[in-house]
Amino acid sequence: MSRFKAVIFDLDGTLVDSAADLCAATNEVLKLNGRRTIEVSDVRQMVGDGAAVLIQRAFDLTGSPCPESDLPKLTEVFINFYDGKGAVKTIPYEGVMEVLEKLKADGLKLAVCTNKPQGPTDGILEELKMAPYFQSVIGGDTLPFRKPDGRHVEAVVRELGVTKEETLFVGDSPNDVQAAQNANLTVVAVSYGYTRVPPAEMGANLLIDLMSELPKAMEQLS
Repeated sequence: MSRFKAVIFDLDGTLVDSAADLCAATNEVLKLNGRRTIEVSDVRQMVGDGAAVLIQRAFDLTGSPCPESDLPKLTEVFINFYDGKGAVKTIPYEGVMEVLEKLKADGLKLAVCTNKPQGPTDGILEELKMAPYFQSVIGGDTLPFRKPDGRHVEAVVRELGVTKEETLFVGDSPNDVQAAQNANLTVVAVSYGYTRVPPAEMGANLLIDLMSELPKAMEQLS
């Protein structure tokens, strides 16, 4: 029997594989600025810190850094390209929908805590028919702080109306692990997502290779 009453998920690299659509929008910004395009494999190493950092990293990879003064406008251009096109090639990872269905049926409260902007986040969840599973969704531009700041996670916990001890966080990156730890939550990391750090070195309480392993991991952590 699991002690958890709620599970908070990261989005990109945890619930959905969104790299192809993120790459398409990033390349539109690069082309507008006379830069070469990048590959999906490049984007997998750039995701997790929000749209602005993704643009910065894309500029760093394709030439000179992005001027700080240009970044807000370029980020806006990126979001305009991406919003409404975030689920063209984006799909849930193997086992995700089945696990969400099981957790919901078991009476758990579910949420998403992501550094992706709120608009595209909501759009993807709606498009992929995932939105009904979640009682709270807080994106990276909704609050004045975001992961790895623990207050981003704490805001979701409050919306769910549960205690930290009853809440599990599931993510794929050091940002996720640090945010959960900063909020004093137990955290499970998935090995298949987007991270520049080897998953086993991120410091999660437990590492899983497939989302289908999550229910068993929750029992183990209880």
